[in-house]
Amino acid sequence: MSLKKPLKKIAILGSTGSVGRQALEVIDGNPNLFAIEMLSAQNNASLLIRQALYYKPALVVIANELHEAQVKEALKGTKTKVLSGVQALEEAAGMPGADMVLSALVGISGLRPTLNAIKSGKHIALANKETLVVAGQLITKLAREREVNLLPVDSEHSAIYQCLMGEEDNPIEKIYLTASGGPFRGMTREQMQYVTREQALNHPNWNMGNKISIDSASMMNKGLEVIEARWLFDVPASRIDVIIHPQSVVHSIVQFEDGSMKAQMGLPDMKLPIQFALAWPGRIKSDFQRFSFTDYPSLSFEQVDMEAFPCLQLAYTALNMGGNMPCIMNAANEVVVQAFLSGKARFLDIPDIIGRCMTDIPHLDEPGLEQIIRTDQETRELAIDLLKTIKPVNR
Repeated sequence: MSLKKPLKKIAILGSTGSVGRQALEVIDGNPNLFAIEMLSAQNNASLLIRQALYYKPALVVIANELHEAQVKEALKGTKTKVLSGVQALEEAAGMPGADMVLSALVGISGLRPTLNAIKSGKHIALANKETLVVAGQLITKLAREREVNLLPVDSEHSAIYQCLMGEEDNPIEKIYLTASGGPFRGMTREQMQYVTREQALNHPNWNMGNKISIDSASMMNKGLEVIEARWLFDVPASRIDVIIHPQSVVHSIVQFEDGSMKAQMGLPDMKLPIQFALAWPGRIKSDFQRFSFTDYPSLSFEQVDMEAFPCLQLAYTALNMGGNMPCIMNAANEVVVQAFLSGKARFLDIPDIIGRCMTDIPHLDEPGLEQIIRTDQETRELAIDLLKTIKPVNR
C-alpha cells in the first residue's frame, strides 16, 4: 500500500503578475500535488484578495501599505493572516511553512526577499532575473552554502538546466541563448527612432508583463539573461552567445567540448518552465498544447544586430566589468523603461541613458549587499536627472 505524498507548499512572491498568475494556473491543474502557502502583491489589492479567498493561503502580503486596510477588511473572518510593507514581504519570504518560493517580483525588489528565502533553506523557483543580475555572486554563494537549488523559470535558462541534466561532469564549451528578436527584429536604429509604447509591447510570440516586454523589444532582456546564465551555470561571458530564433521553438542550446549540442524545444508557453520548476526534481503530466514539426517546416537562426540593439552589448560590458556595474545597468534600465512606458522617454533613450549611467556612477570591484543597494539608489537618482535633460516626447 503506497502512502499519499504530502502536497508541496508554494509561496508566490508576485502572485498578481504575469508569471504569478500562470503559476497559479499550473497549480490549479495539479491540486493533488501543490498547495498555496503564501501570496504577495505590490499594488493589485483587488486581485490579491480574490486569489486569497480562492486559495486560502496561510499568509498574504501587500507590499504597498496604502492597501493594507482594504486587504484586511476583505479577508476578515478567514484564516489568512495579512501583512503589509516591504519589510514584511522580506521577512515572509523566509518564514517556515513553504517548501518552495517562486520569486516572480519585478526588478531589484526581489533581491532581499529571495535572499531571505535562501537563508531559510527554501528551494527557489526564480523568475526574478534581476536578483541574479545585480547580486549573482552573493546569491549563488549563499545558495551553495545553504544547499538550496535555484531553479530558473524563464524559458531559456530552464532549457539550459534541462540540457545539463545528467551532464554534470561534462564541461560546457558554449551556451546559446535564443531570442525571438522581439517586435523590432530586422529594423535599424534609425527606424526605431519613433516607435511607440504600443508597438514595443506587441511581442510576436510571448505573453508577458509590460516591463519584460519592453526589455525584450530592446534586447535588454537577453542581456539580463546572459548575466543570469553566467551565475546559474558558472560559465564566463566568452562562452555565452545570443542568437536570434524568430519561431521561439528552440529555447536554448548547450554545446559540449566534444562539439555535440543539446537543445530543449517546445511551443512558446511560460507555463512549461514554471511547471518544470515547481515539480522539480521530477516531471508531471500536462495538457499543454504539443509541438508539431509539420506546423514548423522551417526553423531559422540569425545573428544579433548589436548596432541596432546596443542594450545587449551594454549587458556584456557590464558582465565583463563585474562588481556593481550590472547593478548600475539594471537600475538605469528600470528607470528609463518606466519613463518610456509612461510617455516620458523615447525608445532609443533607453540604451543612451543606461550607457551614461554606466560611465558616470563609480565602479566597485567587490561590492557587498549594502553597497549594491546604495549603487542601485544612486543610479536611479542619476537616471531620473538625465531624463530631465532629454527632448520632450511628442504625445
